[in-house]
Formats: sequence, C-alpha cells, structure tokens
Amino acid sequence: MTRTRSNGRGPNQTRPLRFTRAFTGSPPGSVLVESGDTKILCTVTLTDKTPIWLQSEGGAWLTAEYSMLPGSTNTRKPREGRAGRVDGRSQEIQRLIGRSLRSVVDLKAMPDMTVWVDCDVLSADGGTRTAAINGACVALYDALLGLEEKKTIRTWPLRSMVSAVSVGLLDGQPYVDLDYPEDVAAEVDMNVVCTEEGRFVEIQSTAEGHPFDREQFDRLLDLARDACGEIHKAQKQALGLD
Repeated sequence: MTRTRSNGRGPNQTRPLRFTRAFTGSPPGSVLVESGDTKILCTVTLTDKTPIWLQSEGGAWLTAEYSMLPGSTNTRKPREGRAGRVDGRSQEIQRLIGRSLRSVVDLKAMPDMTVWVDCDVLSADGGTRTAAINGACVALYDALLGLEEKKTIRTWPLRSMVSAVSVGLLDGQPYVDLDYPEDVAAEVDMNVVCTEEGRFVEIQSTAEGHPFDREQFDRLLDLARDACGEIHKAQKQALGLD
C-alpha cells in the first residue's frame, strides 16, 4: 500500500529543493537550502591558519560545524553552547558533512588555510544532515569562486559535486527523502552520500526493530543514487552550470 506523502509526491520523488545563494551577503559562500519544510543556512568562511598537525605538510584543511537553532523544532531546543559541549548527534553529523566535502576537494591544490563550513538548521522536518551536505556543497563552490577571482588558487580544487539523500522502508516499501513523520515511522532508515559520477562516499543504514535483506538494501541504494543524480542537477542549475 502506497502512503500519502507531503506535496502529493510519489515514493521515488524528493521534496521541492531550492538553493538561495548569497543569502547573507557577508561570507564568500552563503546558501539557504530548503528541502520541503527543512531549511538550513550553510556558510563557508576562510581563515589563513591550518591545524598544527597539518602545517608541516602544506595545503588547506576543511572542517564543518552543525547545529540546530532553538526554534528549529516544535519544542524549543536548548542551545548547545549552554551545555559547554556539542551533543553526540551534532558531532556525528558535522563529521559526516566534513568527510563528504573533503572527499571531493583537492586540499593540496589550495594554499594554507582552513575552510570552515557552518550548517545552522533554521527549520527541521527530517533530512537535516543530507540537506546540509547539499547546501554546503553549493556554498563551497561559491567560496572557491571567490578564491579564483582573487587568483588565490591556480587550479580548480573541486573535483566533483557531492549530494546526499535519505531513503527508508515504510510498511516494507522503499521511499526517498523522508520527512520527519516518515523518518520516525521508518522500519529502515538510510542516508546516502554520492558524487555526481554516481560513486558512493558514505552509506549509513539502520534497521529499527527488524533486520532487512540484501534485496531491500539494493533497492534503497538504487533509489538513493537516482535521487542524488536529480539533486546534482538542482545544484548545478542553482550555480548556473547546467
């Protein structure tokens, strides 16, 4: 039985996706990404220092930070800074964002600097980690354009775009881009990160209650890869590259 979904979309359709570039106008890369009712501000800023452990090797470093603002959920979420530490979920997500972007950037081709990627969730309706990766990639592209215009980089360091999407099993059926109610009800939840060539960067998959088999895994993976291809098209369209 097929579920009724938000926006009347089918099982293999993602939510409406929108990228607003130069959203704040101050950092070199600033993008508001909207995936349905999930809205995230992704900014990229650059500093001329690298971590101590990298200084002898040369090149750049890229790192990410992720947070959910107090008003992003139905009930107020306390600011993480008040607890004096980043909670485990936020830490895991920001590491995922960093790994995903580093997988497609030639950091050795860049001068000594740190690329800071900040993803702040303004409104959360499921899929925040995947939307953050999608928006951060567009913001990173814009930041690199700024370096190119200043002739700070000699070769273009972004080898590929990267995108991400969630998929899951609901009532035994595969669905793509789960919103919050679907995510809560899913028997299997999977997050997939892909390059624009269709190669996988990371796959996170968990069964909630009952294990799933290889056939179901392959169906979800195929669904995710197809969806990532559509997201790549949207990213390129937003950047004027299509």
